Amino acid sequence: MDDVQILLNRYRNKGILIDTNILLLLIVGSSNRKRISQFKRTKQFIPEDYDLLIKLINLFSKIVTTPNILTEVNSLTNQIGEPERSKCFAIFAQLISEIDECALSSQEIVNNNGFIKFGLTDCGIIELSKNQYLVLTDDFKLFNYLQKSRIDSINFNHLRVYLWQ
Repeated sequence: MDDVQILLNRYRNKGILIDTNILLLLIVGSSNRKRISQFKRTKQFIPEDYDLLIKLINLFSKIVTTPNILTEVNSLTNQIGEPERSKCFAIFAQLISEIDECALSSQEIVNNNGFIKFGLTDCGIIELSKNQYLVLTDDFKLFNYLQKSRIDSINFNHLRVYLWQ
């Protein structure tokens, strides 16, 4: 946890880049905490994970995302039935107005060496975050790649496990 605290302090004013599943947890949890464990795309989380996420993002001066992450979140949110779908989209719209959306061209992203393995969204995260933002993800494969590439990141699942103990 000392390493995590160092990263949190280092990026507090720079910002945190939140990956798709974690951003979806934020939206679903903000709409209905009980829905977190019921929605197929967030059922791996519990309401306390949402609370942890809120505490975590409140530490940062800005939240960063990419158009690719937002598109994925949009598609996943669309799978929620009404009337919660509309409520989630209202929360999503508000969130979009409050976060920094940073775009890299797809032509630039595909030049990343990991593109064949990771695809457009994850390589956008890799390229954008280098020495700029702390990445928060629950994607183990992406997290390992970021660590090997010396890109500062936190695996949300590690935080969850630590708090359960």
